[in-house]
Amino acid sequence: MIYTTQIVRLDGLVLVASVDDSQIQEVGELKQQIRQVVKRITPSSEPRASIESGKYTMHYVLNDNLCYIAITEKPYPKKLALTFLEDVRAEFQTSYKRDDYLSPQLRPYQYSEFERFIDRTKKTYQDSRATGNLGRLNDELKDVTQVMTKNIEDLLYRGDSLEKMGDMSSRLKEDSAKYKRAAVRINWELLLKQYGPFAGLGLVILILLIWRFW
Repeated sequence: MIYTTQIVRLDGLVLVASVDDSQIQEVGELKQQIRQVVKRITPSSEPRASIESGKYTMHYVLNDNLCYIAITEKPYPKKLALTFLEDVRAEFQTSYKRDDYLSPQLRPYQYSEFERFIDRTKKTYQDSRATGNLGRLNDELKDVTQVMTKNIEDLLYRGDSLEKMGDMSSRLKEDSAKYKRAAVRINWELLLKQYGPFAGLGLVILILLIWRFW
């Protein structure tokens, strides 16, 4: 089952949020954590990810500085949730101009009328066993095996990241090279500290011998 759906800019401005009649406490708490999650999303974050929290999962699709978010029950198929968000994204970006929804003058919930489309679309996705949804699940073009999955406690309280795996790998390589250069420099400094005085003394003796017998 899909609960709440939101469209949020990366600066934290909520453009539209669907009304959720659920009285489930954990869902309410997860909704309150959406803002904290969005703060950890950057243009270089994974474009699609699922963030697990107990019995529920927060899915997002990132595109053009907008984050499309849906909270579902944990057993709800990830592929279906992300396909739903892709449908919401495509319709929103077709219906509204980029300059408008990224405008600094925009007010919160400026596109509340778009909630009607979200609600209509959500109804077609609610039952994962419906014939149309089974077809979506079998769509091989929408593979989710590589979609990042995180735990919300790791993300919010243990410093985990939504950074793209490729970018993270490049950064780790850069850090490794930096530490290697630092290690080489430290080794040279230790060698100079340990053997430098002897080398200096030997050089002085050599100069004196040359001066004496030349």
